[in-house]
Amino acid sequence: MNDSDGGLSRRDFLKLSGLGLLGLFTRARPLSFFFDAPPRADLGAGAASEPPLQGRVISNALWAYNAPSPKSQPVKFYWRDLLVDIDSAAIDDDASAYNRVWYKLADGSYLYSGWVQPVRTLLNEAVAIPKAGALGEISVPYTDAYKSPDPSSKFAYRLYYESTHWVLESVAGSDGSAWYRLLDDKFDDFYFIPARHARILPRAELEPISPDLSPRQKRIEVRLGAQLVLAYEAERVVFATRAATGAILRAGTYTTPIGRFSTYHKRPSRHMAAGDLAASGFDLPGVPWVLYIKDNGVSLHGTYWHNDFGRPRSHGCVNLSPSAARWIYRWSLPSVAPEKPYKYEFANATRVDVTE
Repeated sequence: MNDSDGGLSRRDFLKLSGLGLLGLFTRARPLSFFFDAPPRADLGAGAASEPPLQGRVISNALWAYNAPSPKSQPVKFYWRDLLVDIDSAAIDDDASAYNRVWYKLADGSYLYSGWVQPVRTLLNEAVAIPKAGALGEISVPYTDAYKSPDPSSKFAYRLYYESTHWVLESVAGSDGSAWYRLLDDKFDDFYFIPARHARILPRAELEPISPDLSPRQKRIEVRLGAQLVLAYEAERVVFATRAATGAILRAGTYTTPIGRFSTYHKRPSRHMAAGDLAASGFDLPGVPWVLYIKDNGVSLHGTYWHNDFGRPRSHGCVNLSPSAARWIYRWSLPSVAPEKPYKYEFANATRVDVTE
């Protein structure tokens, strides 16, 4: 640890958070300490600085407290999808808590991070879409999709920040502005969003990571007890992140299966709805960076409907933050070409060991 003020570096924070060792560090931190800045290309022409990091309330209702602890005094109530400006982050003093990060707001109150999605508002110029389509990522806190490129037409879905969608074409909307037509890969349908609300991901952001290694040199380990996912090159850990795996819920037992699997089916976007194990009755368009390991729907994937990693809480899948899922998706095999919406391959798929 090398902070001149006796604290810890961002890298140390990430290491310690995975090990549950953050109790020694309780003071507030700027949000840039916890989150990576967006690619500069996201900001659009003429942008002077990056947009501020905000939080979208994920739960239906959420209390803010006067200190970073659920035992402190509730002071304000927030509803789902409200946006808040986050000033800094702090750590709960309770060493037994699996997720101790709280977000400090400008008014001095605190929100529990597990029910707040970090977001930015990044507006984009429309681009021409290739004939095969292209992968788009929602770059605003949320956008509403419609059955036609017209906000007065039938509402389809609300799409959230960092969800991913297959974009088929750019069209003129009812007001003359550019809209993107999106594929609904679950129901073989289409809907439209304003083009400025989605970023078409450049090829460079989809290129494989460590492509020169042989398939046998790559391995993923999911540690259920620790709620960790680790990526190995040979026997060296090159990436680690917290996860939320399958749990015993009121609706039934959905624990993540233990055993040896492989990432034989990958897709950068998937609409998960009833019939998918990950959703279990939910309707989740644009689940990002999906790596299926079983044919009943168990997968590793990005998650935008909670930010609460470190304990089992899913319906069988391995929930990851979108940024962590993206890294594992790019690093694992088989590699999916940027112009392809999915790939199946058993022969060179990356091994996945799910352990207790």
